[in-house]
Amino acid sequence: MSEEERRQALGEFLRTRRARLSPADVGLLGNGRRRTPGLRREEVALLANIGISWYIALEQGRDVHPSEQVLDSIAQALQLTAAERQHFLVLAGHRSTVGSPAEEESVNPVLEKAVQALSPHPAFVLGRRLDVLAWNRSAAAVLNYGQVVSGLPHNFIWSHFTDPLAREIYPDWETSAQLMVAHLRTESARFPGDPWFGEMIEKLQAASHFFRQCWSRYDIDGTGEVDGRKVMNHPALGYLEFDTVTLLVPTHPGTRMILYLSSPATLSRLEQHLSPPVSELLSEPGAD
Repeated sequence: MSEEERRQALGEFLRTRRARLSPADVGLLGNGRRRTPGLRREEVALLANIGISWYIALEQGRDVHPSEQVLDSIAQALQLTAAERQHFLVLAGHRSTVGSPAEEESVNPVLEKAVQALSPHPAFVLGRRLDVLAWNRSAAAVLNYGQVVSGLPHNFIWSHFTDPLAREIYPDWETSAQLMVAHLRTESARFPGDPWFGEMIEKLQAASHFFRQCWSRYDIDGTGEVDGRKVMNHPALGYLEFDTVTLLVPTHPGTRMILYLSSPATLSRLEQHLSPPVSELLSEPGAD
């Protein structure tokens, strides 16, 4: 992300946040019908107690450098959440970004052991790009829909949007997709030196109409934690239920370990699926 692209992203972010508010939301009287939804620029400037020219310059992506105090006033006027405010400050150049173009992600041996030890509950590690960096056998069986593969899948968000099976398998496909897009939006701002984000965003926009819709909303990933309930209509294992837990990896920004805590019925199916065939057990040395 170049400086010009960063400023354009900042302007787009401000426009989407202004459009979601009505005068009534911020205690202003409406002045009849409006051509476009949301607050006017001058109303945001009034609420933030700043000059209209300053605010217009920000939305238009001009090379201006407001103080953090001014940005805080705008954030309050637009009723930004804590995560949105953080993203806003990153785009405005008041928060440091991380990462480098050549930096590759990896999983240290201790984290790898932890992932394997959690089996038969599925566990896997996602990098900042939503690549699966490590997983145990249970996660491989679940995420590959029961198919045997030799390596890790290419990318979580790419397969979610382009694999036609995904919509059938996940009843909450749209919700999951929206969360992934929000994560992609947030991480692309945090790692401006990584060209992968721009390339992937371009590919997804070309491949998926729903991705284009989600991207235009400019949703932001709050904490990276997506704890909750996960349900799958798995083609090989049947109906599966999990409680999901997300653990951040402080030493690797953007890296998360995801644990799927299986329901009793799901756990039974996974254990049966992962057990070696009886013929293999009988062929082991020492078997009667």
